[in-house]
Amino acid sequence: MPSVHPSGASAARSRQSGLTTSRLCRSLRSRLVTRRWTGPASMMCCSAVPTRLAKTTGTWREWPCCWQGCRWAVPGTTVNRLCGSGLDAVGLAARSIRAGDADLMLAGGVESMSRAPFVMGKADAPFSRSQKIEDTTIGWRLVNPAMESAYGVDSMPETGENVAKEWGISREAQDAFALASQAKAAVAQVNGRLAAEIVAVRIPQRKDDFIVIDRDEHPRHDTTIESLMRLKPIVHPDGTVTAGNSSGVNDGAAAMLIASEADAVANGLTPRARVVAMSAAGVAPRVMGIAPVNAARKVLSRAGLGLDNIDVIELNEAFASQALAVLRDLKIQPYDQRVNPNGGAIALGHPLGMSGVRLALTAIEELHRTGGRYALAFMCVGDRQGIAMLLERV
Repeated sequence: MPSVHPSGASAARSRQSGLTTSRLCRSLRSRLVTRRWTGPASMMCCSAVPTRLAKTTGTWREWPCCWQGCRWAVPGTTVNRLCGSGLDAVGLAARSIRAGDADLMLAGGVESMSRAPFVMGKADAPFSRSQKIEDTTIGWRLVNPAMESAYGVDSMPETGENVAKEWGISREAQDAFALASQAKAAVAQVNGRLAAEIVAVRIPQRKDDFIVIDRDEHPRHDTTIESLMRLKPIVHPDGTVTAGNSSGVNDGAAAMLIASEADAVANGLTPRARVVAMSAAGVAPRVMGIAPVNAARKVLSRAGLGLDNIDVIELNEAFASQALAVLRDLKIQPYDQRVNPNGGAIALGHPLGMSGVRLALTAIEELHRTGGRYALAFMCVGDRQGIAMLLERV
């Protein structure tokens, strides 16, 4: 019983940029709340904390707002695995149910990159005049010098460039992949394939008016290979990573109910998928984008499955360079019809704390649309990790 808030466009242009993360969470209420639950005390919340945390942030305290009559009875926790937080929340919820610690879990993720705060560390010495204000929208802040010396602090676009160079991914290949992502998302929006997983949100305007957003704002249907080729590289003049072949800076929220079989029956819920297994893996920070390879291999091995058994592959497109490198190492063709059939993060956006839940949700919807059995949802995680989840349609 999943739902997803439409992803806002690039933060500066998003019509959702004025919404707090708690407001984004509450927008999911209409899809998730269909009745009073029989045993709210048996329910728990597991949410992905917004990775760019601010005072206006809604964390686990906000998720029970999606329920009627159980706001204070429901316990909750938050997880923060950066970009993989949402998928981690789903996995933790499933493990809690398997362990008998809960019967019904609300797993969700939220991010408002538009509202990411500026931060300033405390002074090292009294009356210091060398204080630095840092933007938390993306990348490092308040870096430990010892860590920088030992491991480096490459920005996310720099890691995309590192992967492109070491795996030999050309600018042309990256732009072509980005164009394909935009084209698939455009078709999915026109055909209404994404509508089944989206909850419309009302944005208040002046004079008691409002606008309704019921589709992702980030996709650009007019994208051409020529427009992508005209974009300047982000990192250095002779680089290959651009705004066009990278994921967006976005706002959004997503949530799903995860229940034991008995509790699903008791609450009149119709199961749509089963969490088979989840794994995480690490790599060197400078090539963090390749980490989904190891995570995918681990989760497939754990489940006793191979890629030939997988019907839907949802890979988060942090950068076209890393997505292409991951697919190459896994011996998956970049335009395999199983891979992101409705577009990926380059087109749909990447609200960091929310994306993992969205990947799992989109994979489940695609399994039901196509009649497939297994789906693999996986993604890289800022700094040095990858995370992967196997889902089975029921």
